[in-house]
Amino acid sequence: MNSSIINKLKSLKSRFQEIEVLLTQKDIICDQNQLKTLSKEYLKLSEVVQYFIKWEKIEHDIKNVRSLFDDKEVYNAAKEEYYILKKQKKKLGKKIQILLLPEDPHDQHSCLIEIRAATGGDESSIFAGQLCRMYVRYAESYMWKTKTMSCSENEKGGFKEIIIKITGKGASGRLKFESGGHRVQRVPETESQGRVHTSTCTIAVMPVLPKAEKEEIVSSDLKIDTFRSSGAGGQHVNTTDSAIRITHIPTGHVVECQDERSQHKNKAKALSILSTRLYAEKLKKSKQENSSVRRILLGSGSRSDRNRTYNFPQNRITDHRINLTIYKLDEVLEGKLDFLIKPIIQEYQADMLSTLSKFKL
Repeated sequence: MNSSIINKLKSLKSRFQEIEVLLTQKDIICDQNQLKTLSKEYLKLSEVVQYFIKWEKIEHDIKNVRSLFDDKEVYNAAKEEYYILKKQKKKLGKKIQILLLPEDPHDQHSCLIEIRAATGGDESSIFAGQLCRMYVRYAESYMWKTKTMSCSENEKGGFKEIIIKITGKGASGRLKFESGGHRVQRVPETESQGRVHTSTCTIAVMPVLPKAEKEEIVSSDLKIDTFRSSGAGGQHVNTTDSAIRITHIPTGHVVECQDERSQHKNKAKALSILSTRLYAEKLKKSKQENSSVRRILLGSGSRSDRNRTYNFPQNRITDHRINLTIYKLDEVLEGKLDFLIKPIIQEYQADMLSTLSKFKL
């Protein structure tokens, strides 16, 4: 670790010890607001400070061991101990630097995943359905809840477009790198000559904000239309104007919802999706202005992005952003997405760490 990071850690340690003393004082204990604020800060600092205390101890032990190098009798043992300590110090240093990385405030939130069929017609829609199932399975592995917010089914199977809400702590942080273009290569069922076709889907992952933080939408900016739902749903759904289409006039965003039986519920869903989209657009602009974020990893959800290729004949999946290829496509489609997500997060952290070491903290 460079000197600027070590100086930062020393100041954090000093602050941690200061809070430790403050939390024992009677006037602080009696003030619930101040007690809560200091307790949160103390908890936030505790992990990185504890690691730094261990790092300082190892640093001290290394100096002591090096002082034994001139003693021929213990030289070999000292040299062996020295390399063990250096290895431990390096490992701790990496952990500390990751803890120092700026935390994305949206990482702990739930999220919406919008999956759209792009090029490839029916095959693209079928693939969109498989991607949806993959994310639902992944959510189940983390005990997150899933809910369909809006969908447009394709007659031959899958979806032209589907939006699912994944509710659970950390969902947005783990799935945010999924935004972008996803390409599938395989022989469609309708292909009589066995030729491999290429189809694409686009994905946009948007953090869902708590109610208190949601984007305010001015009602005069909205054009709201009602129409009859189509598809499955029974007599009531198909014979009443329960479906809702909301157009946000300033941005041109259009949201349709027709999955619920009541117009009121469809409107609430549509407004929720619209609010999330507007915030995601705002967030995207702020990230583009921040040069420290590696935009190649945080896809925009546009068709021009190319995140992955899913090659069925070879059971191969390639993430083009980090040049990673694995032959576990069948397992990934069953929800074992961490084969891809973990390396991307590690790459992202490495990028952020390189930025951290260049600038003073």
